[in-house]
Amino acid sequence: MKLFDVYPLFPINIVRGKGCRVWDENGTEYLDLYGGHAVISIGHAHPHYIEAVSRQVANLGFYSNSVVNRLQQQLADRLGKACGYEDYSLFLINSGAEANENALKLASFHTGRSRVLSAAKAFHGRTSLAVEVTDNPKITAPINNSGHVTFLALNDLEAWCSELKKGDVAACIIECIQGVGGIQMASAEFMQGLRQACDEYGTVLICDEIQCGYGRSGKFFAHQHLSVRPDIITVAKGIANGFPMGAVLIAPQFEPVYGRLGTTFGGNHLACAAALAVLDVIEGEGLIENAAVVGQHLIDNLKAFSSDNIKDIRGRGLMIGIQLGTPYKEIRNSLLFEHHVFTGCAGTDVVRLLPPLCLSIEEADEFLEKLHKVI
Repeated sequence: MKLFDVYPLFPINIVRGKGCRVWDENGTEYLDLYGGHAVISIGHAHPHYIEAVSRQVANLGFYSNSVVNRLQQQLADRLGKACGYEDYSLFLINSGAEANENALKLASFHTGRSRVLSAAKAFHGRTSLAVEVTDNPKITAPINNSGHVTFLALNDLEAWCSELKKGDVAACIIECIQGVGGIQMASAEFMQGLRQACDEYGTVLICDEIQCGYGRSGKFFAHQHLSVRPDIITVAKGIANGFPMGAVLIAPQFEPVYGRLGTTFGGNHLACAAALAVLDVIEGEGLIENAAVVGQHLIDNLKAFSSDNIKDIRGRGLMIGIQLGTPYKEIRNSLLFEHHVFTGCAGTDVVRLLPPLCLSIEEADEFLEKLHKVI
């Protein structure tokens, strides 16, 4: 049987990692500034993470959600304190797409409405509802196209308010820093105005923090830079440093109803042990503060580059977009194959940086030196 071909692959087989470095089967070392799509939050093969996951799987890797799993409540308590949402409830699942899927269902149940507003260039996942609120017709199958979703320009508050005034919108879903969209950033004015309008018209505000959350922006959540409080927050990627996990943080006004939501694998013992270890390291090693400091160092130095090949630098913390004056493939491939640096991309002209939150100033400078040579 062959693999179903869904991604163009680099001819590199990564077999080992440590911190912000990975090695292929030939022993070639690479600086990882992409973290597997922002998944590696605390670095590859962190010893505390290895010990916690190994200890848990040696005792119990999985049992169903039909019995008490005290690790789930431990994670809820720790996460609430870490992010400042102790009065919210936590629903644990397996991925970011599932998180957004369940967030949208909750909003529809809560309001009794079916319309959703989403941002142009948004990416929220590949399951049914998640892909429907993703602004990419290439991945929207006919079955996903219900007509319930309206896409509006990010930061065009007037357009969003005009739609909300119709009184039939269940939810607005926003990435406060768009990842796949090219590190486009929501403004504080827009988000605060949207929060006010959602309150006025009884609409649920969902912040998708799957890529920009969990410390990546230099605060626990990216929306916390903008002084807003969403009704629902979705997270995944960095929550368990590579173990499949997602979560929905749900405001107190949402009442649980048995049978509406459920999951087989979500919040299993091994996933919770991994997520608790991630919080241990983030807090114990000050990785959110590190993301803010090292990220600003990168942004400042990138903005100081003098090159016709760099048109704009956008981002916060360790979520950075380098908009180029040339197609990104040429520069990204040169960085990867000649200088052994992994980066990501967005669109056709944005190099996307999503390194582990433990990236050091020295590693950032190493990247800057190599990028300068390529540029």
